[in-house]
Amino acid sequence: MKILGLSCSPRKKGNTVTLLEEMLKGAAEHGANTELFSISGKDIRGCDSCYSCFTKGECHIQDDMQPLYEKLLEADGIVFGSPIYTYGMTAQAKAIIDRIFALNQPGRTLTNKVCGVIVVAGSIGLIDALKDYYFFITVQRMLPANFVAAYATEKGDAAQLEKGMTAAFNLGKEVVQLVDKKFKFPNEFPRNFFAFGTHTH
Repeated sequence: MKILGLSCSPRKKGNTVTLLEEMLKGAAEHGANTELFSISGKDIRGCDSCYSCFTKGECHIQDDMQPLYEKLLEADGIVFGSPIYTYGMTAQAKAIIDRIFALNQPGRTLTNKVCGVIVVAGSIGLIDALKDYYFFITVQRMLPANFVAAYATEKGDAAQLEKGMTAAFNLGKEVVQLVDKKFKFPNEFPRNFFAFGTHTH
């Protein structure tokens, strides 16, 4: 079993990474192989809306998203982590979510993987980021795990949050247990990439 912690913080060792590492510790102590992937120092560009990935299942942009695609596909469980910038997830986090659109071919999707979320804020914005992440999880037909929402401003603050660190550790444990359930979505209900409302026929 492989559990991936994905830090979408531009800081190499900030509060988001601290909580993700604690989550991975919980997963490892309950039998999982773990890996932390940090976008710090990485080149991950935004989607350019060429739509070639929709038919080919591959993104034409050659950057550090390419190895991340493989790590996401190899993982059984994924926990996204992001600090809150201007009341929402980081620009890097949003770029990753947009670029995951390319994973849409048989055998190359995130469907049935377990997914949790860790968000860290100095003030407001936690709920907005969680809402966006969990809508993404639903669209991808992943199995949602719990979340950790922490208030931490200065570097090192997260490590002082006893309950927050415990929640992160338990999230790793929960992800492992959910993966063990081997949950599968029914094949008759495919992913819905598009919105359908009153303007459609």
